[in-house]
Amino acid sequence: MAKLSLTLKLPFYRLNQIKALEFERMTMVNTQVANDLLLVDTKERKKLTSSAFRHVEIGSAWINQTIRNTNAKTKVKHFKRMWLEVNNQNFEISKQGEFYTIAFNLLRGRKGRMPLDVHSASHTDTLNKAISGAAKLGSLKLCKSKKGVWYALISVSMDVPDAGEVKGWIGVDRGQNNIAVAALPKGFGKFWRGGQVKQLRRQFQRTRRQLQSSKQFKEVKRLEQRERRIMTHINHVISKQLVQFALDFGMGLRFEDLSGCRKTMKQNKKTKSDAANNRDTWAFYQLELFCRYKAIKVGVPIESVPAPYTSKSDHRNGVLGVRNGDWFRGFDGYRCNADWNASQNIGQWIGFSCPLDLKEAVSAMSTVDIEGGVDDSPLTSVASKQVDLSPA
Repeated sequence: MAKLSLTLKLPFYRLNQIKALEFERMTMVNTQVANDLLLVDTKERKKLTSSAFRHVEIGSAWINQTIRNTNAKTKVKHFKRMWLEVNNQNFEISKQGEFYTIAFNLLRGRKGRMPLDVHSASHTDTLNKAISGAAKLGSLKLCKSKKGVWYALISVSMDVPDAGEVKGWIGVDRGQNNIAVAALPKGFGKFWRGGQVKQLRRQFQRTRRQLQSSKQFKEVKRLEQRERRIMTHINHVISKQLVQFALDFGMGLRFEDLSGCRKTMKQNKKTKSDAANNRDTWAFYQLELFCRYKAIKVGVPIESVPAPYTSKSDHRNGVLGVRNGDWFRGFDGYRCNADWNASQNIGQWIGFSCPLDLKEAVSAMSTVDIEGGVDDSPLTSVASKQVDLSPA
């Protein structure tokens, strides 16, 4: 069985102002405790326990966790905010009627139960497993968003079925014109277009320029966070559909390994100045990350393969061709969608990259008499130049 760890971000249901102010005050007290710990020598700090903070009204379990979190931050000189956190021994989740509730003792000697606002069906399934004991609870953290909404961050770990045997692999090519293209082996492809995302990024870029010229920098930051949230939502939707696509056909997902691509992909100044085409804003890793944990949860295998020449090779024979925008053209004039061709190459990857001289070798092989030939491997660039092409 494989292990899957998730963090559920659940808002409190109709949290009244008194409790919200209490959470805010306790967070400020907890932050002050963390900053006081930074003034203590590192060796002495590691020996401290909650008994050194008996004068603080926060529960001892929360204080002990704050001490551990402070010791883990070795380079921090001052905490702006230290959120309240506690381990799984000091809170419990249950279902009261139609509501899921969480009980914890934030103050010493006082324990309260508060309802949670649960929207997602997947969260409901995970919470049911946590209540029944099929999933193990981790830590609980109380935090507040910039809009003033208080959340309970609950970490959960569970056993998920190992990925079984698959009929084949679905290659997934990621890009900017098409956010993702998933193709069945020698079959049709499913496209997720990137036109809407490009338009969105250009719109946000224009608005940011206007705000920067008027020196409204707080509004610029707020706008950047909103753009990031929208892109995260889009990646969540696409990743869910990709995993379901693989599940429907009983296949695994293959991605190209794009680690370090920002350093290898060259961009001119015109491209970098356009938010729609700038690869620095390309959230390709997040999409793969979302696909991975969703695939593990349902038992769909997922792996990464080397990226070189997946976009430039012909999926029929591995021969290097020419990519021109959205189209790929093979050495024999064959044309197809470039992203679909790349996804086919990713899906049928068998452990090697196309040699650079293969195109030259194939052109020489096409002139050799097939009837008088023998079964052998493709000619190398040196051998292809030695083939006698003169008429008999």
